[in-house]
Amino acid sequence: MELKQYWQAVRRRMGLIVALIVLSGAAAGYYSYSVAVKQYAASAKLIVNASQRLNVTQGTLDLGTINSNIQLAKTYKEIIRTPRIMKLVEEQYPNLGLSSIQLTRMITVSTVNETQVMSITATDTSYRRAAEAVNAVAAVFKSEIPNLMKIDNVNILNEADPDAAAMPVSPSPVRNIAMSVLLAAVIGLALALLLDYLDDSFKSQKEVEEALGLATFAVVPRMKTGGAGSRLEDRNQPIRGGENAALEL
Repeated sequence: MELKQYWQAVRRRMGLIVALIVLSGAAAGYYSYSVAVKQYAASAKLIVNASQRLNVTQGTLDLGTINSNIQLAKTYKEIIRTPRIMKLVEEQYPNLGLSSIQLTRMITVSTVNETQVMSITATDTSYRRAAEAVNAVAAVFKSEIPNLMKIDNVNILNEADPDAAAMPVSPSPVRNIAMSVLLAAVIGLALALLLDYLDDSFKSQKEVEEALGLATFAVVPRMKTGGAGSRLEDRNQPIRGGENAALEL
């Protein structure tokens, strides 16, 4: 099938493709704005400091200590989400109404661009609860680190503000609609080509001649009805009965 034939197959079923795109986009928009549960994220940041002051000798910063703290931050990132920390949060902050398992699911921890700073993020359907949960986790972790690591080198840089105006982080209506429209367009194109491939009927005089290897002898015209009567309309080429003969109905 040549490129022109592909385009003709798509044109014949353009209505189907457009209908799929419109319906898919409308469904994604309705789901994103009316059905999907909105999720909010709140974050707190911690910094891992040296257990002693950084040494500055002849204007040179002790990079070894900084690198050591960066490695500790990676270790702390794994410790925060352990059952030990989450159970302490559950016990010390019963007002949250969250179990240690629920806390583990809603908390994520990351290091900021290979620095000594760690970011703790809580995601929940309520921004206030997410902010209170992430602040509780940060506070418990800071107080528990001296017992675990025998070193007090974690400080809270900033806490989440439960009263701050928050925007949902999910769902994203624009992204959902764009993805659904793109997917519907691909499916529509594939379906149009498939239907054209499965359709073995002749659609033009040229297809008949190519399939049979014979010249067209007659063409049945299409009946077009008008207000005062009816007339015959032939949208194909003049009817041919040989090389030079033509028969018109």
